Amino acid sequence: QVQLVESGGGSVQAGGSLRLSCAASGYTYSSYCMAWFRQAPGKEREGVAAIYLRGGRTHYADSVKGRFTITISQGNAKNTLPLQMNSLKPEDTAMYYCATGGTFRDPCEDKRVYNYWGQGTQVTVSS
Repeated sequence: QVQLVESGGGSVQAGGSLRLSCAASGYTYSSYCMAWFRQAPGKEREGVAAIYLRGGRTHYADSVKGRFTITISQGNAKNTLPLQMNSLKPEDTAMYYCATGGTFRDPCEDKRVYNYWGQGTQVTVSS
């Protein structure tokens, strides 16, 4: 059973920084992708940043390129997925979710490949 636990959310003023983290445990070595998604009230869940677990290639939404950085720390039966968020804007306000899943050749930026999700952590950016 895969478990994903997010942490690091909070409130910050525009221009500030936050660092989210996701601890993934369980049967994680079968997944090819990990990612961060976010969902604001009344909007669909959207991809923020994704990483291919074989090779480390990353993908970012256009809205966060140059401001957010996704990394991965892989260990025995546990992965940690930090998301460094800089130059935050009010439009970054959302619930942020960690996810894992995907098989060989799946596009990690596609939320349909993910079958395990965390409970989310709230990020609020004030102007």
